[in-house]
Amino acid sequence: MGTEGEKRKVELEGAVRPRRRWRRWILLAPALWVLFSICQVVVLRFIDPPFSSVMALRQLEAWGRGDWKFRLHHQWVDLDGMARSVPISLVAAEDQRFPEHNGFDLKAIEKARDHNAQGRRLRGASTISQQVAKNLFLWQGRSWLRKGLEAWYTVLIELFWPKQRILEMYANVAEFGDGIYGVQAASRQFWGKDAARLSAAESARLAAVLPSPRRYSATRPGPYVQRRAAWIQRQARQLGGAGYVEQID
Repeated sequence: MGTEGEKRKVELEGAVRPRRRWRRWILLAPALWVLFSICQVVVLRFIDPPFSSVMALRQLEAWGRGDWKFRLHHQWVDLDGMARSVPISLVAAEDQRFPEHNGFDLKAIEKARDHNAQGRRLRGASTISQQVAKNLFLWQGRSWLRKGLEAWYTVLIELFWPKQRILEMYANVAEFGDGIYGVQAASRQFWGKDAARLSAAESARLAAVLPSPRRYSATRPGPYVQRRAAWIQRQARQLGGAGYVEQID
């Protein structure tokens, strides 16, 4: 009896041990993911990524529907390799309080909420930092999970990156045309020249197609893009022009 009892005890302990191991890993997984995400952001402060998660998912999506000829267009360019009109146009178009907030523009969120509550066309309030978080690390779409991860990465980006790095990253991962990511690829595809040679009008038109680059065209601008590009140029001048971006820490 004693021997059988001991065997039974050993069997039970053997069955419990793997469960404890799995439980330990389940408890450790969130901490490991937090550490991994922090490492991602810290490394990308200094290293230019060859692509973003949104780019990779876009390529996989094309292959998934059998479009084997689809190719992404992307080429990295540093901030000082762009025309000075590019970054200020992006700030003027997308996030005029970019130098002031810590990743979340509470005033813009409140205005968007009031606007949407009146039944008007939906307006977003994402900052440039939030858009970098989404484009670089996550995926397109709407879900509470993605919004939560976006908020987490936004906090990390603002914590570890200077503002100019955030703006440089945004200019390189934003989509400006169907499968065309970053201002260098856009400039080469649309006008056959490097981003350093973009005019103020061309920079404004690139910013004007955001956030709907597959709906609007920077090279064949309709009335909406023309009006918005003109507004962006006015806003850029009022903000202080190219020198405004150079003063951002």
